[in-house]
Amino acid sequence: MRACRRLPVDRTPVWFMRQAGRALPEYRRVRADVPMLDACARPDMIVEITLQPVRRYGVDAAILFSDIVVPLRAVGVDLDIKPGVGPVIAQPVRRAEGVQALRDLEPDDIGFVTEAVGELVERLDGTPLIGFAGGPFTLASYLVEGGPSKNHEHTKALMYGRPELWAELMRKLSAISTAFLKAQIAAGASAVQLFDSWAGALSAQDYRTHVLPHSRAVFDELGGLGVPRIHFGVGTGELLGLMGQAGADVVGVDWRVPLDEAARRVDPGKALQGNLDPAVLFAPWPVVAERTRAVLAAARSAEGHVFNLGHGVLPSTDPDVLTRLVSFVHEESAC
Repeated sequence: MRACRRLPVDRTPVWFMRQAGRALPEYRRVRADVPMLDACARPDMIVEITLQPVRRYGVDAAILFSDIVVPLRAVGVDLDIKPGVGPVIAQPVRRAEGVQALRDLEPDDIGFVTEAVGELVERLDGTPLIGFAGGPFTLASYLVEGGPSKNHEHTKALMYGRPELWAELMRKLSAISTAFLKAQIAAGASAVQLFDSWAGALSAQDYRTHVLPHSRAVFDELGGLGVPRIHFGVGTGELLGLMGQAGADVVGVDWRVPLDEAARRVDPGKALQGNLDPAVLFAPWPVVAERTRAVLAAARSAEGHVFNLGHGVLPSTDPDVLTRLVSFVHEESAC
């Protein structure tokens, strides 16, 4: 929390995106025969899976086990998460009636989330819990495309061809993400992260015109709640300055841009998060150590630094390497 607020720390804090699940054998045991969205709706499973990486890795923060499409399903969108594919929308939203049908997210829609957050705060005993939501552009892409997309052609066609309808869709999604984050904060989350995973598909001008105002609306709504706000996207090196302008306290950086360069691109007054390439963890340990030292060295240019990967933990990552990495970062950065 001190690093997010750009205050002095005695060592660099560490957490990993997608640390709750994926690489952990205990996660696979708990999730056996339980569909992803069913697991995300059960407080007992949310709590257990969120706690697993804290126990094993010794990370400095937990991240809530959930998915960015959970609030969409909670407001009635017919979707599922298909193994090996990702979120799939039964009826893609490409017309005005589909946009108009999206309703606001109410607290009662996500009681399972707030119940789990409340229990986690008690059981974490001071370890911060990070809540999260999907960024408006990424949620829009899933809705418009009907699932994951490499080119986002339907999304961009709507954005370019019907800008007023696009803006209305983004306003609705911003409100849904804001409500989801506010509920997590009210239940006790210490910080929140907005994942705009696919924003890197946009040019700077398109991001500035069609996305930035809506991401800024989310962060503005959270500004008075007293928790650090983190903003992250993949392939967003050319957008880092704009993403910082959206209003987060911490800008997440993927592995493509060194942190010292990221510090030059982001306006003063922001901490940085990142950014070891997740694939480096498959190399021999001396390589992992060398690359980690390079990240920590580059991070000296930042006003505050939270160590993380440049994207999520890959499913076949050796959990023991992550445990060793946490200790290594703490030892290398200790004052």
